[in-house]
Amino acid sequence: MAALGTAALRRGSGAAPRLLAVAVSWQSCRPKASQCPGDGGHGQPRDHHPAAPGRARRGAEPGPAAGSQPLPAEGADTKTYLWARYHEMKKLVYDLLPPGVCNLLNPAAIYANNEISLGDVEIYGFDYDYTLAQYSNLLHSMIFNTARDILVEQFKYPEGLGKYDYIPGFAIRGLHYDVQKSLLMKIDAFHYVQLGTAYRGLKPVPDEEVIELYGGTQHIPLYQMSDFYGKGPSLKQFMDIFSLPEMTLLSSVIDYFITHGIEFDQVHLYKDISDAIRDVHVKGVMYKWIEKDMEQYILHGDEIYAVLNRLVNHKKKLFLITNSPFSFVDKGMKHMVGKNWRDLFDMVIVQADKPNFFTDRRKPFRKLDDNGSLQWDKINQLEKGKIYKEGNLFDFLRLTGWRGSKVLYFGDHLYSDLADLMLRHGWRTGAIVPELETEIRIINTEQYMHSLTWQQALTGLLERMQMYQDAESKQVLLEWMKERQEIRSLTKNLFNPQFGSIFRTFHNPTYFSRRLVRFSDIYMASISCLLNYDVNFTFYPRRTPLQHEAPLWMDQLCTGCMKTPFLEEMVHIR
Repeated sequence: MAALGTAALRRGSGAAPRLLAVAVSWQSCRPKASQCPGDGGHGQPRDHHPAAPGRARRGAEPGPAAGSQPLPAEGADTKTYLWARYHEMKKLVYDLLPPGVCNLLNPAAIYANNEISLGDVEIYGFDYDYTLAQYSNLLHSMIFNTARDILVEQFKYPEGLGKYDYIPGFAIRGLHYDVQKSLLMKIDAFHYVQLGTAYRGLKPVPDEEVIELYGGTQHIPLYQMSDFYGKGPSLKQFMDIFSLPEMTLLSSVIDYFITHGIEFDQVHLYKDISDAIRDVHVKGVMYKWIEKDMEQYILHGDEIYAVLNRLVNHKKKLFLITNSPFSFVDKGMKHMVGKNWRDLFDMVIVQADKPNFFTDRRKPFRKLDDNGSLQWDKINQLEKGKIYKEGNLFDFLRLTGWRGSKVLYFGDHLYSDLADLMLRHGWRTGAIVPELETEIRIINTEQYMHSLTWQQALTGLLERMQMYQDAESKQVLLEWMKERQEIRSLTKNLFNPQFGSIFRTFHNPTYFSRRLVRFSDIYMASISCLLNYDVNFTFYPRRTPLQHEAPLWMDQLCTGCMKTPFLEEMVHIR
């Protein structure tokens, strides 16, 4: 059995699925016919026919039959042949995944979308909520319950809603909600709804109904999709971690109305729930819970002090820009870092009103005294250790001179925290994605690794064997397609039974992933991941193949001196 090279296995979601992807998709371009069974020489398939008269021929015949593929012996049963290929591939998958192939990805690692050297970064900026301060899941239940009670007591919704409790793990971040159709769903990077992930209330909507609702397609047109900040004319994308209780409340209320046969106006319902959730934040209810029991709600506090102190000791400048009020931030930072936390920061800006802070030039900075009271003097400079409220990025840049790639800012909200800084101002950005830790632990399981690798192999078999169109062969292919769909559903359910992974649909990146790659240079589960890297560390994103490059992506097989003695055998399988 071939030894899998350690370096190769560290890349992406494990080398084994990619090794299979190469095995099942490799079309040989080697010049010697003897090296390429099934070839007629020079990369041409053995069953090559001349081009039809009057039509210019460009390269090999199009379609799956163009690959190097051993054919069944003359008179052989194609059904038997297909199943033989199937079992050979299954054995190969089993042999390819030796003990210890799992646990390859580190949940505490930092992952790069863009090359970035920390040695070039002089200034580190941070958001507060879910960036410096990570909160326990108990907070989501409190937000849900309080907003639910606001709906009943203030908005006069049915008292029966009081029977609904928060459902941990029902929703995931990055979902879209179609206000007019009352659909909560996951959409991929190409604007397609992932079938099986559309919910109205707490129940899934059949695939056929979803397709009918969108005019016979799974595709959502661009004009209906979210704008730059995740808000479209009829679709809203939930990108905030705080939106998990909002999505669950929305689904619960709709479930109640549908179950009880109550008609409702979709637009009013969505607005009422958004307002109720907003009240929990704006009226300071959530802040009081956290301030009352820091130990219960705030996670990883000691690690935050270690990160900040380390950066300061290496002569880095630090700043904080948050939408939260000063009193709340002050108590949280004292809990995590100590009473002198402000000594670590060159400046602190609260109630910044992001993302407007990054685009609106009209609000000037205002200074707060040590007690958090508002001062009225004009701000001509930003002083170390002082607290500022509101303001805008344009004045911030003018007063500090902190521009371009020497600044690295961390936040959890891809739109409100990172998008403008990356695209309009050229800062480097780091996305905090707490869900990454859980997803990586799932990826590291043997069940996921085996399921994904076999799914990749089976997909390759389907692609190459679809040339066989006799009745028996078609039946075999249908069985394979059914098995492939079952495996896809299994791997989805490992992450979340309703919506799957926040990063992928069955095979495409999600809309969330597309934005993550676009708006962040690096991403990680928490700020504490910085402790695992030297302050001058350079992050190099791995070059992943484009689809037309994938058949030649042989460095994956060679990295780490990985030997693959059965590679010639693997070529025959396709």
